[in-house]
Amino acid sequence: MNIHHSFYQLTPDTILNAIESLGYETTGRYFILNSVENRVYDIETTKAGRIVVKFYRPGKWNYHQILEEHSFLQELSAEEIPVLAPITIDGKSVFEWEGIYFAIWPLRNGRIVEEIQSKDLERVGALLGRIHSVGKRSKIVSRPSLDIPSYGLSALQYILDKKFITNSALADRYQKNARSAFAIFESLTKEYQIPSQRIHGDCHKGNLLISADGFSILDFDDFLHGPIVQDFWMLLPFGEADRKHEFFDFFAGYCMFADFDENWLKLIEPLRIIRFIHYAAWIGKRWEDPSFPSLFPHFGTEEYWLKETLDLENANRDLDEANPSPSASKENIEPEMTNKDFFWDWEN
Repeated sequence: MNIHHSFYQLTPDTILNAIESLGYETTGRYFILNSVENRVYDIETTKAGRIVVKFYRPGKWNYHQILEEHSFLQELSAEEIPVLAPITIDGKSVFEWEGIYFAIWPLRNGRIVEEIQSKDLERVGALLGRIHSVGKRSKIVSRPSLDIPSYGLSALQYILDKKFITNSALADRYQKNARSAFAIFESLTKEYQIPSQRIHGDCHKGNLLISADGFSILDFDDFLHGPIVQDFWMLLPFGEADRKHEFFDFFAGYCMFADFDENWLKLIEPLRIIRFIHYAAWIGKRWEDPSFPSLFPHFGTEEYWLKETLDLENANRDLDEANPSPSASKENIEPEMTNKDFFWDWEN
């Protein structure tokens, strides 16, 4: 049995033996926590109470990349920013059992935020601003970057190479729209000199926890180097005109700790499209995991790819209206774009 199949078939004995190898005494009680990418468990111990163990999916991150995630969390914790840093034992936070990396975390009680209330926007903005202020201090060492070559084109190429889209005409439409969005991303990044830095990378409401102590941001598994806007658009419903006034409060909190330029918000739609493509490739790469066919039953069907392509076409239509470029070729990764306000004027 290879390491991937061992990961897919983690047994209670394997999980508890891994924990006990670090000196914990378990009661035998454990609960499976919601995680598609990794395997995460709430474990009851006799002396340390309940802890959380995360077994990392083999092949996604190497030892140094996991350690860099942990180091960033420890850096944030040292600033008293409410994140969950892993537990260290004898100076180590990354452990290995039967070839699978795992880490131990404290259990934090609370509830996942389904909708950020208007009264909380400033506090959430301040929390993210504090994280980004620390993220700006140093560079990524071994983690990837959210850029077109490594995040966008690699995902697109994987989809095309694996021939997931069997209809050639549909594949051409999908690729054309993907490359169009990539071109606009590159152009806007260049035109507005949009910086990249260490960011959460997957900052949606499901990773925002509220408890008696306030808000916490969880799960830095996708921590990487990229534009800070990536952590905005997944958290808030940008683009909804009837709610745009609320985001003044969010950015009022954010700007107490970190720099922000409203032009950077022009990246939201290209980032959204890039994530669509990256997400589809992510599913494809994990298709041998027995849980994925049941979680994504329509993946790979022509209906699935038609919907994905139509979504890309609609999003690109909006991008074209916001960023007209009559002289630029959409097949070029770096066309010149003209400036036009993308979302709204934050001053009005």
